[in-house]
Amino acid sequence: MGRRAAREHRHRQLPSAAVGHQPLASWARLGGPRPLSPLSSFAGGSLFGSRVGDPPADVLALHGWGRSHTDFDMALTGLVESRGTAGAIALDLPGFGASPAPEAPCGAAGYAEMVRPALDECGPRVVLIGHSFGGRVAVELATRFPDAVAALVLCGVPLLRRADRPTAPPALRYRLARTLHRRGLFGDEAMERMRQRFGSADYRSATGVMRDVLVTVVNETYEAQLGEISQPVELVWGRDDDSAPVDVARRARGILADARLTVLDGVGHFVPTEAAPSLTDAISRRLDVL
Repeated sequence: MGRRAAREHRHRQLPSAAVGHQPLASWARLGGPRPLSPLSSFAGGSLFGSRVGDPPADVLALHGWGRSHTDFDMALTGLVESRGTAGAIALDLPGFGASPAPEAPCGAAGYAEMVRPALDECGPRVVLIGHSFGGRVAVELATRFPDAVAALVLCGVPLLRRADRPTAPPALRYRLARTLHRRGLFGDEAMERMRQRFGSADYRSATGVMRDVLVTVVNETYEAQLGEISQPVELVWGRDDDSAPVDVARRARGILADARLTVLDGVGHFVPTEAAPSLTDAISRRLDVL
């Protein structure tokens, strides 16, 4: 399917039973739902996550910022149950769930290098699933290791800068304060007050190296990488996504060589938990044509 022939599909999504989510480290402590699959280690013990179905895995799923591999429990279990022979791995990215944080700050490219060994535990060519931050990492994997990646399914990924969000004066003040703080010209307490006032919820909740990782990745954009991707791409987007609006997906579709966009009515940013059956369908479509 060429980029000009790619079509946008609109689905009305029924409410999913899988809307709730508790990160892996907290489900027992907080009484949340137990993950459907036991915790496994990957990449020589440097990453953790879960495996469903029979090895080798045909699918590798990467979650969004502040989430864990359990976001994909419903979608991947449904995939294996519907196809019978499919196998899938969902990882905790470094710094989330059970996987340790990176030793030094890095962007999506650095995360791709850390995830790369997990591809060796999959089939010869895998379908990558990426939600939000995990989609950034999936794009880097697809461009860096094209022979190992057969296709991508991306949902709610901030691939391009938003056209509807000009830099506002409060954001300018925050960025100036951060620059002055790095140069020793703005005190720690004053900087923390600025973080609490102007920093994003993700930034305020992040600690240590993960704050620096977040600052790095939110300033990345992927026009060049999208132009390099030759694999087919399924874009599955919630119409009500206010973190990565549908316009981002439409613009990305225009850059990708082979892309299909499905827009889900009544769904927001968290497609894996809000619309697990639709995500399962998109993954299955990619597996059908491999």
